[in-house]
Amino acid sequence: MTIMSASTETAPGIPDSELRPARGIDAPVWLRDLWYMALPGRELKRGKMLAKTLLGEPVLLARDADGKAFALRDICPHRGIPLSCGRFDGREVECCYHGWRFDNAGTCTCIPSLTADQPVKVERIRVRDYPIAEKHGLVWIFIGDPALADATPVPDVPGFAADAQPSHIEKMEFPCPLDDAVVGLMDPAHGPYVHRAWWWRTKSSMHEKAKKFAPSTLGFTMVRHAPSSNSFAYKLLGGKPETEIAFRLPGVRTEEITVGKHRFAGITTITPLTETSCEITQTMYWTMPWITVLKPVLRHFARTFLEQDGKIVTMQQAGLAHAPSLMLLEDADTQAKWYYRLKKEFARAKAEGREFQNPVKERVLRWRS
Repeated sequence: MTIMSASTETAPGIPDSELRPARGIDAPVWLRDLWYMALPGRELKRGKMLAKTLLGEPVLLARDADGKAFALRDICPHRGIPLSCGRFDGREVECCYHGWRFDNAGTCTCIPSLTADQPVKVERIRVRDYPIAEKHGLVWIFIGDPALADATPVPDVPGFAADAQPSHIEKMEFPCPLDDAVVGLMDPAHGPYVHRAWWWRTKSSMHEKAKKFAPSTLGFTMVRHAPSSNSFAYKLLGGKPETEIAFRLPGVRTEEITVGKHRFAGITTITPLTETSCEITQTMYWTMPWITVLKPVLRHFARTFLEQDGKIVTMQQAGLAHAPSLMLLEDADTQAKWYYRLKKEFARAKAEGREFQNPVKERVLRWRS
């Protein structure tokens, strides 16, 4: 996690507490009791399983013969070998070491070495299972208290039904902590430098912007507006597009673009794998038939953006390794400050057993980019 401490050149009017996220319960490495995007549904084939580390936990993801996805802790309770090293027949997972079998709820169904007169209640042996939800063609996993999963909404893709399937997906692993990836991707001022290109932004195209923000579910929203005039890529959509961008914990960004009766939506999810790596997935949906024709161009844009962001956070880690003093400014870094406030409030509310109170207030932010 990035440690932000007071600089010797602290800007006037910026409280020291805004520059240094608190330790311990106020700022855990990862938030629990939330839905994290595990993987696109198309990657989990029927009758197959795969292993993945999520928030530092070994997880086995699988899809049974009926097409239902499930997730288990990827460790056999007998001798600790990963269950993903074993076999899956579409119904049960079999450990490769001694043949112990588990159903999709993690309940043991068979221990082959037992004799008929050995009174072991096999069904009392369990592997932890995780709540799973499939929505918009994405598989979400609930990390935390399973009893809270049903009461916690799974993130939505605005403007598209829950059974809508992605039109395009790009995925990349970033070698950085979750916080650095989240703050980097929401940063509104890095475009002319990190994403400098004739088809997006140039240094000479920078101008002042003012956007209205409002609190929303577990986060905040840049309310509907016309895209910036120096964003050439938006012009490919034709017409007069309007866009609305939202961020919510733990690391989900959505953007909905409307052009007349048509919609284009993107959901960017940041899933922590380990303390020093995370997976960024950009999933896109659209109703414009002409966008399908331009899909190779769109893929180039998306892939290039991810590679540029990945390169910059990789370089950033070399500096952060020395724990330097850092500064967050008004207004360009306010979204980053909101992220840390949201994270602190979520952790505090859980610890104190109370409702989450969104700390973000409606306001207009101004910056140049």
